[in-house]
Amino acid sequence: MSQPRIYVIGAGFAGREIARELAGKSVVGTVVAFLDDDPEKIGTNIEGIPVMGPIEEIASLVQKTPADEALIAIPRASRDDLRRLYEILRRGNFSRIRILPTISQLVGDEAHFIQTRQIDPQDLLGRTPVNINLRKALAYLRGKRVLITGAGGSIGSELARQLLYGGAERLYLLGHGENSIYEIDAELRLLQEEGVGESATIVPVVGEVTDRNYIRFLMKRLKADVIFHTAAYKHVPMMEANPVAAIQNNVFGTLYLRQAAEEYGVGRLVLVSTDKAVSPRSVYGTSKRLGEQIVRSGPGPTAGMVVRFGNVLGSRGSILPLFRRQIEKGGPVTITDPRASRFFMTIPEAVSLVLQAGGAGSGGQLYVLDMGEPINIRDLAEQMIRFYGYEPGRDIPITEIGMRTGEKLHETLLDIDEEPGEPVADRIFQVQSLNGQEEMLNDIDSIVETLRPVCFFDESRPAEYRNRWKLREILHGLFPDLQEKIDEPEY
Repeated sequence: MSQPRIYVIGAGFAGREIARELAGKSVVGTVVAFLDDDPEKIGTNIEGIPVMGPIEEIASLVQKTPADEALIAIPRASRDDLRRLYEILRRGNFSRIRILPTISQLVGDEAHFIQTRQIDPQDLLGRTPVNINLRKALAYLRGKRVLITGAGGSIGSELARQLLYGGAERLYLLGHGENSIYEIDAELRLLQEEGVGESATIVPVVGEVTDRNYIRFLMKRLKADVIFHTAAYKHVPMMEANPVAAIQNNVFGTLYLRQAAEEYGVGRLVLVSTDKAVSPRSVYGTSKRLGEQIVRSGPGPTAGMVVRFGNVLGSRGSILPLFRRQIEKGGPVTITDPRASRFFMTIPEAVSLVLQAGGAGSGGQLYVLDMGEPINIRDLAEQMIRFYGYEPGRDIPITEIGMRTGEKLHETLLDIDEEPGEPVADRIFQVQSLNGQEEMLNDIDSIVETLRPVCFFDESRPAEYRNRWKLREILHGLFPDLQEKIDEPEY
């Protein structure tokens, strides 16, 4: 069986590194040419591989030198550049178009074939990610033991990938899903084998953050210096159907982690939060807002801080994978309301900013990420349909299904009693909290105790256990914007 013939788009350092690597891996494919727009490179040879161009003339170039796959290796390409390249390459009828994703863009001085993947709509949507010197941003983690909760999820797994560059002594990957922890553990080890990042010891850990005794046991044994807490139930409609589970996992899991971190001297705890915690209308939003307060509250040896941002493109349970599945089956693509909009950011950019913010504070800080302009959901659906080569309305219908319980037309990153301070880094702002926030911070312990008998059985208050009405009564008293659910059963 013949191996794929590959065009590498971009004859810069990244393209050359990948071509050099592939020269020793002929089973993966053979680079038959570089494609570039630089007139000084076109017509030359790099290590025996011709440089052809300009890229715009892809149709005639493919006729002269046939290829099966294209690999975009331009780390600093803007979103506009990538959209242009994708449209040109589509005309070349390649069986696959690969891309060297944002992680290489962020690190800047490494490029490995193992990091490439098939191009995805998220690579073409939204703004151009900010460039960060990742090794410099992660200097505070060098030689440290770092624990990631929810390490098998979209944010947690990307944190793990980027932390390979930080020089951490150990990476603890904690999650309750055996399969997802197995997958990220195996992926990181394979990345290290291929020369990506540094030689941190990787330790997979399967367990629940809501198991208080186990979390204390872990904190005592692991001796983590820094924790990135991403473990959470996140799907708004699902949590509206399971509200007690949302509070138990997102509030008490965060509480137990914070308490154990304090008890065993963890230096830094960073909570990943969401714009849905702002004036929350959903139980999920209230659970994350309470989690924010837990992490930021109280003096102690652990510097607790929160990083809040909006939707990330392509995460599990998010709108992009849903749209893709709907398109693949021929539609319709469903949207809640044509006016609805959301903030969007790529997972790698969000994670790099979380990592940078995690080293900025000394405890108690709330940071928000500059998400850019919100994206209209209908526009997003139309862009997705066109990415897959169809015309919205004609080939794939778009259907409105109405807003679901707990959802908003538009999200914001700041509440009415919050205001942005000066940026601590590019696209990272520290939030100044006003009176309402400080009051809840001071009262968070008693708030949590009112929720405890709903989530955990108390013989003296058995009627409150798993009682949804009681739960909503408590939450509505704290968050007046919480949407009522009239048809909800008591248990």
